[in-house]
Amino acid sequence: MMHRNELRAEIEIDADPETVWSVLTDFRAYPEWNPFIDPIEGDQDVGARLRLRIRPPDSRGMTLRPHVTAVEPGRAFGWLGRLGGVPHLFDGAHRFELTPIDGGRRTRFVQSERFRGILVPFVRRGVLPPTLRGFEAMNRALADRAAAAKASAA
Repeated sequence: MMHRNELRAEIEIDADPETVWSVLTDFRAYPEWNPFIDPIEGDQDVGARLRLRIRPPDSRGMTLRPHVTAVEPGRAFGWLGRLGGVPHLFDGAHRFELTPIDGGRRTRFVQSERFRGILVPFVRRGVLPPTLRGFEAMNRALADRAAAAKASAA
């Protein structure tokens, strides 16, 4: 779903939030399954700086160095990225949210990003649609990977 300055992709995953969290936060394994973010490096602590490369489908990739803004194990992980490190030019607040469903046996996973800054109106059409497709591809791959991890643990 794409609103004016926000992207949101949601999927229900056949694995509990702890399993999904384990896959999501295993950055070293991203090359094995993640079609959108690869690589990603850095500490998973609020305030830490990450280094990651996004690869939206049918679009140029981009290397980002965002700061971690949220770490809630089993629930949420987020970061704030800025184009060129300059505030208010083109900022993206990225968030992953995990919500237990079906008594905690499954997970609703939401990946979203809110964009702000003076360049947003000028790049919205060219950047946001491929990025949303990247979110959707990553969500599907995460669902497959987490369901496989759950099955192999059973």
